[in-house]
Amino acid sequence: MSGMLHVVFGTGQVGARLAALLIEGGERVRVVRRSRGEVPRGAELFAGDATDSAFCAEAVRGASVVYHCMNAPYDTAAWAALLPQYMENLIAAAGQAGARLVALDNLYMLGRTGGRPMDEDAPMNPCSRKGEVRALVAEQLFDAHRRGDVHAVAGRASDFYGPGGRLTYFGDHFWKPALAGRTVWSPVDPDAVHTYHYIPDVATGLAALGFAGEDVLGRAWMLPCQPAGTMRELATRLGHALGRGVRVKEIPRWALRALGAFSPLVREMREMLYQWEEPFVVDARRFRERFGIEPVPLEAAAAATVAWAERAYAAR
Repeated sequence: MSGMLHVVFGTGQVGARLAALLIEGGERVRVVRRSRGEVPRGAELFAGDATDSAFCAEAVRGASVVYHCMNAPYDTAAWAALLPQYMENLIAAAGQAGARLVALDNLYMLGRTGGRPMDEDAPMNPCSRKGEVRALVAEQLFDAHRRGDVHAVAGRASDFYGPGGRLTYFGDHFWKPALAGRTVWSPVDPDAVHTYHYIPDVATGLAALGFAGEDVLGRAWMLPCQPAGTMRELATRLGHALGRGVRVKEIPRWALRALGAFSPLVREMREMLYQWEEPFVVDARRFRERFGIEPVPLEAAAAATVAWAERAYAAR
């Protein structure tokens, strides 16, 4: 045990896993979420609203590391309103506490890359409204670091899968039909080459950024991941672990457009489909070289994901 206090904002797919990982390592962990509810065993719960700057300051009191794992509802207007506010408040709170701020981020701000692998040198060039918000918030974080307002670092990841990933492409809409032996209908091209980040690898990477030396600060790192593959390949691997095949078909674009008339989520998702129209590949080589951390082997990740899915969806 290091004696450090780690404060994790957000108990979603990654935050809960990160908190549990830190606790397993003997660390003191405070989990911050909007409402009271289940948190990893051994964590202190601090409930409140992260848009309240005074609340954030109180939540990080005594912290050595603050992890920003929050997100807003998948809605461009909500992102534009909430994400800069979250970041502003956590920058101020972590800076006042003298704590390191580790932010979880995605790849939306990089835009189209022409299929070139994305690494730490990839420029921000958003081609979507949500990407523009992510670029703004990333600059907000690193501008604060350059000013000396906070010691900051970011870990970036692509689309998630794995235990706890209910809101991913391998979440509810995948496992409910897969476990029932029905066809999984995908809103994205299942044969597009795409990096999928395993959730425990993301949590491990964020924890490493929290403990690392000061040389990691002031920039974004690509979090550890296995080489890019296709959704169909990943579904096949999950099917092998499940003990039966998983059929995946793509929803036709015309049907997706029609669904958008009734589903706000589908409308919001459509601007991101470019990520499956060309290879979307993460190069995490620098992270592996700096930290000596390898991603979980593919078969082990598939087995753990299936074990979680069978427990999580059995009652349903």
